[in-house]
Amino acid sequence: MLDHFYLSVSEVERSIAFDTAALAHLAITTRFDYDGKNGPPGHPDLKGFGANGRIFVWLRQGRADSHAAHVGFVANSQSAVDAAYAAAMAVGTTDKDAPGARLYYDPRYYASNVLDPHGYSLEFVYKSLQH
Repeated sequence: MLDHFYLSVSEVERSIAFDTAALAHLAITTRFDYDGKNGPPGHPDLKGFGANGRIFVWLRQGRADSHAAHVGFVANSQSAVDAAYAAAMAVGTTDKDAPGARLYYDPRYYASNVLDPHGYSLEFVYKSLQH
């Protein structure tokens, strides 16, 4: 089970706008800002997103390395995958793979892939076999 992850981004505000638009369709709507001075020396400021009382997506200012991460987000339906993809595209992200069945994994695996504003590979996934 995933607890949290950090993504380094060079444009924090642009990434917040992107995540706010796309992740809302996956019920990831809670926002939290963490002031790094409250942590150990050198801790970065963080911009968080989460749901159900948990913050698990953290953005930090830094050099983005688009090959450093691929993140799959759980969707509760095919329509949620479609909506997250449409919202991501509406805020200027790059299409990597339009919504559809991923038959090479399983006929019940439905997903879309985008590259966020910093080039990170993000996947919105509905697996009816797990619902």
